[in-house]
Amino acid sequence: MESGDDNGGVPTYHRMGMSNQEFRSAAKDMIEFVVNYYESMRGKQAHPSVTPGYMKELLPENAPETAEKWEDVFRDLDKIAVTGLTHWQSSRFFAFFPCGTSYPSILADILIDCCSCIGFTWSSSPACTELEPIVMDWLAKAIGLPKAFIYDGKGPGCGVIQGTASEATIMTVLAARTKTLKKLAEKYPERSQHDLLSKLVAYCSEYSHSSVERACLIAMVNLQKVPVDADISVRGAALKEIMDRDRAEGKFPFYVCATLGTTDCVSFDNLVEIAEQCDEDMWIHVDAAYAGASFLCPEYRNFMKGVEMVTSFNFNPHKWMSVNFDFSALWVKNSSDLINSFNLNPVYLRHENQHASIDYRHWQIPLGRRFRSLKLWFVMRLYGIENMRRKIREDIQHAKTLESFVLADNRFQVCFPVHLGLVCFRMVLPHSSDIQETNELNRRLLQHIVDSKDIYMVGSEVHGRYFLRLSTGSVACDHSAVESAWKTVQKHASALVNEI
Repeated sequence: MESGDDNGGVPTYHRMGMSNQEFRSAAKDMIEFVVNYYESMRGKQAHPSVTPGYMKELLPENAPETAEKWEDVFRDLDKIAVTGLTHWQSSRFFAFFPCGTSYPSILADILIDCCSCIGFTWSSSPACTELEPIVMDWLAKAIGLPKAFIYDGKGPGCGVIQGTASEATIMTVLAARTKTLKKLAEKYPERSQHDLLSKLVAYCSEYSHSSVERACLIAMVNLQKVPVDADISVRGAALKEIMDRDRAEGKFPFYVCATLGTTDCVSFDNLVEIAEQCDEDMWIHVDAAYAGASFLCPEYRNFMKGVEMVTSFNFNPHKWMSVNFDFSALWVKNSSDLINSFNLNPVYLRHENQHASIDYRHWQIPLGRRFRSLKLWFVMRLYGIENMRRKIREDIQHAKTLESFVLADNRFQVCFPVHLGLVCFRMVLPHSSDIQETNELNRRLLQHIVDSKDIYMVGSEVHGRYFLRLSTGSVACDHSAVESAWKTVQKHASALVNEI
């Protein structure tokens, strides 16, 4: 179909769905919806009261043959979509980790969706490519990463935006695998690639995120889980023992994933000791998906002591930095490790500036990419680093307040040190030391709380001990929300005791 000027210059195929004026009107409706949504987060039920399959009963079996009116679609939002949402920004949401969001990031997403750029090469969108290393340098400096990770227009260190920390882990495992196999093939030319691949071993904490194991499954490499100490931290001696055993069996240690801020309990592996046990050819990756944002605050950078010794570093600004999902920041000391692993250059992707610019298609799993750096650019400019620090410090103070509540109630115990914004606790039986009995008590307590819809939280288990997690950081989380959440826990604990 051809373009026409009777609709403000909008191509006919756009007119089929919505005119300029209709879009302006609908956009105003949606902006009002967004503002009203965030204004409703205080006290809003966090977890929906729906059951699996609820939406099938609300929607027709087939798509509409003719266009429907915007007013009808907009009217259906609450009934169809919002009713089944988990409200991560509610003052009653304390599950998982925070999910970052902000008006500046939403504004950036509008532009990202508008321009529809797919920045697989510099030529496909110069702005998309050139803004990314600049804002990733800003962020690296803001969290105190060493100069080796800063691009500054020349590299070889550089940052790249991934969708999630899981993607970042997959990329680093695959890059390390390719790099190691190339060296082993030169050293053992008589051995097949299959044989060498079967001998590669990666390592992580027994409490690393499941994405590490998944990355190794995808890469078809062996994974060894390293036991942790009393602080749920991987230490050098434990890693050395396992690697020495593997080497004695003819295997090749090639990759270590160290976790800074485990999902279970926000514990920290010892980077210095881990690095001391790794030879120069081993890839040391840091997964700081949640905790990385806290390094904006200088007082928490002690947790990443030894970061100058690692190969790559990753964290998620979409967790705790007001940047909307999806946005995961990955830095590598030597970008050629990624480029050399994933560099395919068909004719249709070549351009005259490819040797003078970054082509991020070599740095990620997908070919195409959204203009995600705009989100960080908007947030950093419209918030400023100091406001981000203030938010993180407030959330940590809320967690310390929760900790004080737990400590003041002799029915409960705090399970792990409260370093950042997560409090892990469990209810204890006064006349029983049986672990399984106490575990069952806490499972029942969590089920009481979740079923009530009073607040939303989740549990976890470390060393056979089940406990509950309260994570601060939602947009609506403040002192009163924390106080209310703890009263909810106490109420259900009292009801559970009465049942027993």
